[in-house]
Amino acid sequence: MAEISAKMVKELRERTGAGMMDCKKALVEVNGDVDKAVDYLREKGLAAAAKKASRITAEGLVESYIHAGGRIGVLVEVNCETDFVAKTDDFKDLVRDIAMQIAASKPEYVSREEVPSEVIEKEKEVLRAQALNEGKPEKIVEKMVQGRIDKYYKEICLLEQPFIKDPDVTVQQLVTEKIAKIGENISVRRFVRYELGEGIEKRQEDFAAEVAAQMKKC
Repeated sequence: MAEISAKMVKELRERTGAGMMDCKKALVEVNGDVDKAVDYLREKGLAAAAKKASRITAEGLVESYIHAGGRIGVLVEVNCETDFVAKTDDFKDLVRDIAMQIAASKPEYVSREEVPSEVIEKEKEVLRAQALNEGKPEKIVEKMVQGRIDKYYKEICLLEQPFIKDPDVTVQQLVTEKIAKIGENISVRRFVRYELGEGIEKRQEDFAAEVAAQMKKC
């Protein structure tokens, strides 16, 4: 049986909002696997964040964030249940952290449920071709593709990205911790990210030629 440390119990409590003893019991039941312990608590109805997940979130904030001297701009809407919570420092800090995350990590979707099926199928085709070109046996190609698709989700989906201030937790885990702390359901509804010049065909500079030209003038 795996040793259940105080750190493991603390992490599980932060992720679920369940009581200390319930967290320890859950970890014992699943032999120390924190992710399985989260599922265990949810199944038992003991995870505070999970209980709140179905509540309507119609209040919240729209936050703007400008980065790199005006080269990157973000607008994000994060919802909660009440206007009172929307005005708290904890909630405001969360929304700003999420806006900064979007600016830094360039997600394309909030969650994997938003990713169109055709996007995933196209990515699978590319990954399948890559695996075959690497000489991998066909019998393990599908398993490899699925693993790489999971990694792809972590790159393009905001909630699955490692949090820029603490890569040991995902953005979803960050939100879940805040739900447990604040006591209300919280959801990231939508965002838009602008990057200066994005999508515009730029003039290609020949740096070597430019340096050579400058040297001739000297």
